[in-house]
Amino acid sequence: QVQLVESGGGLVQAGGSLRLSCAASRSIFAFNVMGWYRQAPEKQREVVATITRGGVPTYADSVKGRFTISREFAKNTVYLQMKSLEPEDTAVYYCNAETREKLDVWGQGTLVTVSS
Repeated sequence: QVQLVESGGGLVQAGGSLRLSCAASRSIFAFNVMGWYRQAPEKQREVVATITRGGVPTYADSVKGRFTISREFAKNTVYLQMKSLEPEDTAVYYCNAETREKLDVWGQGTLVTVSS
């Protein structure tokens, strides 16, 4: 059973930065795609950023130019660097991975709170 564990969330002032980490229990090269999603209170979960096995990133329009997704194979970890945070970025952030069998795996989530 593959596991994803997020960390790095917290409280930050608007304009600040945070880096989220998602550690996988096995090689991240095994996944077709990995990504970050978020869910704000009373809103649906939405995609924030994804990265393919080949290293191609995509971003939601709302975070382009502010967030960067990256990965470190040696640590089986995917990161989300977040800069110029806004109160609208407040949400629980979830790590996601699609396996070669096209199964979705989710982490438990980490809360990011941006104060104005």
